[in-house]
Amino acid sequence: MTSRNPKKGKKPAKRTAQQSAPGVERKLAPKADHGEKDYKGSGKLEGLAAVITGGDSGIGRAVAIAFAREGADVAIAYLSEKEDEDARETARWVEDAGRRCVVERFDVKKRAACKKFVDRAAKTFGRLDIVVNNAAYQQEQDSILDITEEQLDGTFRTNIYGYIFMVQAALPHMKSGGVILNTGSVTAMKGNAGLIDYSATKGAIHTFTRALAQSLAEQGIRVNCVAPGPVWTPLIPATMDKQHVKKFGKDTYWGRPAQPAEIAPSYVFLASTDGKYYTGEVLAPTGSETTR
Repeated sequence: MTSRNPKKGKKPAKRTAQQSAPGVERKLAPKADHGEKDYKGSGKLEGLAAVITGGDSGIGRAVAIAFAREGADVAIAYLSEKEDEDARETARWVEDAGRRCVVERFDVKKRAACKKFVDRAAKTFGRLDIVVNNAAYQQEQDSILDITEEQLDGTFRTNIYGYIFMVQAALPHMKSGGVILNTGSVTAMKGNAGLIDYSATKGAIHTFTRALAQSLAEQGIRVNCVAPGPVWTPLIPATMDKQHVKKFGKDTYWGRPAQPAEIAPSYVFLASTDGKYYTGEVLAPTGSETTR
């Protein structure tokens, strides 16, 4: 259970062993909190349908659980066969909330695969109201000289190309009142010396959000971004060295990383009519002061 006092939240004191990318939730130690026990919905998304990339674990799982408990059907996308078990677990929580769940494994770097997933979700649910672009890739490097062309291509195609591909696939299915939510990062605002290419893609996501919001305003579709600080997810031990993992999140005011369950309510707010005047915004639950 996540404490009401942020300083007394779940602290990953004994960190998990390193993983290879993409990381998997079932090997994360200590376990992350996705709101499985505590999140209680109040019908904010009743009858709506959402698609979430990177929905098998981490923030994606927490958002899927929250959306389902708020009344939405949810389709989740994920990348790798080794994440199959994590995806099934997320689907179980969605279905336990009484909602339908579509699960599909594919690579968001491929435009056609994004379209296939979105078309399937829209056909299954009979509508599409919310798109959550959340899939991400990062890899720490000591120097920009160590970033290979392969890494650069993978980071940009996952973190920004994939977002654009998903929006292109979703817009034909969306009506006025629809919502697009992009996952940004504190690195877009503060930078990160070890994550130069990742920080650049997150900066692109923030600007993409603002530009797309302007473009879609006349259609009545809102576009916003959630830009978290450090969050305890499988991506961390899968892409950072042991020393960085050990001190991960200690530079926040709370002295710890966020749990995914602490980030999901930002997505619920922006997806619901509570946030109906918000568009082109970057909401930043970072656990510290941020600048744009």
